[in-house]
Amino acid sequence: MVWLLTLPFRIFFGLLFGLLLLPFTLLFLPFLLLRAVVKLTLLLVLAPIIAIVTVGALLLAAFALFFVLLLPLLPFALVALVIWAIVRSSRPAYALRN
Repeated sequence: MVWLLTLPFRIFFGLLFGLLLLPFTLLFLPFLLLRAVVKLTLLLVLAPIIAIVTVGALLLAAFALFFVLLLPLLPFALVALVIWAIVRSSRPAYALRN
């Protein structure tokens, strides 16, 4: 409600000071354009670097998540490896009858 009550005053003073400050605004226009050009150049230079770092971080996080989820299965994998090694190293009985 206060915003609506003060709206005519803000419009009046905004236009008044806007017209009074127009020459100063025109003086600062080249600096504003230079600022925009510098920001655009930095964006074009840094955007690919930021994208590469982001993709690398996501890959590293996926790699870590994969191992965190499979870590509880490691004891079972070790038992299976031992059983496989025992079975693999033992010869069947029919191989001894040469």
